[in-house]
Amino acid sequence: MIFEVPMRIALVHDWLTGMRGGEKVLSCLCRLLPQADILTLIHVPGACDARIERMRIIGSVLNELPGVRHYYRYLLPLMPLAIERLDATGYDLIISSSHCVAKGVIGSPSALHVCYCYTPMRYAWAQQNIYADTLGWSGLALKAFSGYLRAWDIRSAQHVDYFLASSRNVAQRIWQTYHRHAEVIYPPIDTEFFTPLGEDREDFYLMVSALAPYKRVDQAVLAFTRLGRPLKIIGSGQQLAKLRRQVPKNVEFLGWQSNEVVRDCYRRCRALVFPGEEDFGLVPLEAMACGAAVIAYGAGGALETVIDISQEAASQAPTGLLYASGTVEGLASAIRRFEQMEKRFEPEHMVAWARRFSPATFLRNFKRSVAHLLEKKGLSVPW
Repeated sequence: MIFEVPMRIALVHDWLTGMRGGEKVLSCLCRLLPQADILTLIHVPGACDARIERMRIIGSVLNELPGVRHYYRYLLPLMPLAIERLDATGYDLIISSSHCVAKGVIGSPSALHVCYCYTPMRYAWAQQNIYADTLGWSGLALKAFSGYLRAWDIRSAQHVDYFLASSRNVAQRIWQTYHRHAEVIYPPIDTEFFTPLGEDREDFYLMVSALAPYKRVDQAVLAFTRLGRPLKIIGSGQQLAKLRRQVPKNVEFLGWQSNEVVRDCYRRCRALVFPGEEDFGLVPLEAMACGAAVIAYGAGGALETVIDISQEAASQAPTGLLYASGTVEGLASAIRRFEQMEKRFEPEHMVAWARRFSPATFLRNFKRSVAHLLEKKGLSVPW
């Protein structure tokens, strides 16, 4: 009797310190591949959802540093070395989920390495100046290491057999940075959880965001200070203390909140505000799935997720309003425009559009692409 040896699979993720967009994609991959191991730089136990936490998780040498959860972002220059030291040589299929260094993991020559890429390393390329300008002495160090990080980022892309991109925006960056083609597979939102209630909306606007520099939370605070409109901000991050010092009475920081609270706010808010330039951005789609319109800066992933009111057509109803000037005044002006045409946004149209980004759609597209690559390499399909 011949016994087939089970395929060994590794899911490689930059770090597991909270549930943001990348971790939601990883959770979906864990649903597809529960037999896989997760390799990661840093794991904070309990920081992710149950599906991720019950996987076998292997941390890097950085994970052994005392209290590393509090300062891991400052270890960026060490991360390329740490990811390369993670032993991935025993796996047949490696799927890296990467916005920083995860794609740099080194597997065996016979393995298939597919990278689901959220962006080429943002700390070294598109958003380096934004991070560096807000980190003081650490920002100067980031700039000093930029040449090393960029060289490593380009070199480590050669460890990847095939790139999948989270958006057309990211696919273009992958080509510009690595000169590699990437197939676009949009990430999923939980369309079974994020649903509308059909109740009347309240007067407050909403922002749901990690409090990181490139999210432009400070712009939202200043715009709503000028307008005097109520704004609720859900999220946590390294800029929380700084932002709280400039908050007027009409702006409320709610901190980190559960998915249930976030969903409740999506269902009740007047509109979601999205001033940052994202690689893709799951938050606007989650809000739309709950029937909320979106006011977004017209760049990056928002161009692929928000159907602007000016592009309204019989085949696709608008789901939001895009504005061109990524400034405080640009956002304030967009809010005023939204209030003039608010009745033209129909919740059922937002919900129908968001349902196109379901987990079932993501997994169907992902399975099709990876199965084709496995067959070309002579490997069996593990689902």
